Amino acid sequence: MNITFTSEQRIDDSVLERAFTIDGIPGVLWTPEGASASTPVPLILLGHPGGLDPMLPRLRGRALGSASLGFASVTLELPGSGDRPRLTAVEDARRDMRAAITAGEPVGPDVIDRLVLPLVDAAVPEWQGVLDAVLALPEIGGPVAYSGGIISIGVRLALVEPRIVAAGLFAGSFVPGVILDEARRVTIPLHVLLQWDDEGNDRRMALDLFDAFGSAEKTLQANLGGHRGVPTWAGEDASRFFARHLTR
Repeated sequence: MNITFTSEQRIDDSVLERAFTIDGIPGVLWTPEGASASTPVPLILLGHPGGLDPMLPRLRGRALGSASLGFASVTLELPGSGDRPRLTAVEDARRDMRAAITAGEPVGPDVIDRLVLPLVDAAVPEWQGVLDAVLALPEIGGPVAYSGGIISIGVRLALVEPRIVAAGLFAGSFVPGVILDEARRVTIPLHVLLQWDDEGNDRRMALDLFDAFGSAEKTLQANLGGHRGVPTWAGEDASRFFARHLTR
């Protein structure tokens, strides 16, 4: 995959933010001050639930936090989001999911599979492609971690991508059965955040997924509150997790 930088600006006078496209897919790379060929820095892949433009302020805040630890960050537009071609099967499944929730019915496994698996199958190779391109830059040297976004994408990446040494996951979306099976083969260190009262999350499913992970080091941080009620200290704890596993 070929990366083309389209713009750049300084954020907080110390972090270089560069927008790019990679084979037509938009993304953003943040690099901390001091990153160079002689002092290459680790990298965090910043996942998100879709729509790069509306998510950019929050992603920028996460990237600035990572830069304060000396880490670069990169994000990528999800398949079917922004100006990318729609994923018809996913949109149909999303309508079925909302209809079930509105009717007070459980979301069935077939709907969950149709909602999540096409995104996972499309997004994971794209993340691996952007990882190839960014690690080829002289100022980015690894190691690499994955943070946030749709948890099933994080699980698949943690399983198939050997360059990822740790992952911080947000238990806030439905999980297909095949992803639960894959989680049993994930062995890298994990930090999983769960909002206990998340109105859009199946808590039992999140706990079953955490239990399934095969990692010898895995931490579940559960906080009271809804999806958007993540306390500030949860981010601080995640930062300490990444610092522990990405600092050489």
